[in-house]
Amino acid sequence: MNKDLEEKVREAIRNPRNMGELKDADAVGTVGNSDCGEMLRMWVKYREEKGRKVIDQATFQSFGCETAIAVASMATEMIRGKTADEALALKTEDLSGELGPLPPMKIHCAELVEGAMRSALDGPGDATAPASPSPSKEAAPTGAGNLIESLNAGNAPSGGLKIVMLDDDSPDKSD
Repeated sequence: MNKDLEEKVREAIRNPRNMGELKDADAVGTVGNSDCGEMLRMWVKYREEKGRKVIDQATFQSFGCETAIAVASMATEMIRGKTADEALALKTEDLSGELGPLPPMKIHCAELVEGAMRSALDGPGDATAPASPSPSKEAAPTGAGNLIESLNAGNAPSGGLKIVMLDDDSPDKSD
């Protein structure tokens, strides 16, 4: 990655927006990438605005690299105020927002975010007015409220998973 993109990703990681579970969400989407082991879940809540159902809030949780977290942070801001159809019309490369174009080795990060967004917004029935949280397109344990619960509900060793946050100066071999 070039230095400018690295700095923008670091800034997005220092001040992530919309991270965490959204209580009473109208839609939830979860995707995972078996090639790299990343997972991302996105929650969406709607509001009525001038007779249209628009996205009021979108939040996310990610078990992935810094770039995926940065793109999810940008994308959840970008889709606010849009209808589901307008958000679904965004292209993968649009979701990285202020980060700018991603290098080829990081495009999968934006694709992960796009997949979670599509899973949440393109659920059964009318995409502009989902009545209840949509099922994830990737296998996620039924009833799991957040990403950590989803991971712990799987075949985790006794005691669950331990997630360690690395310092900014720690080498990240996946990036």
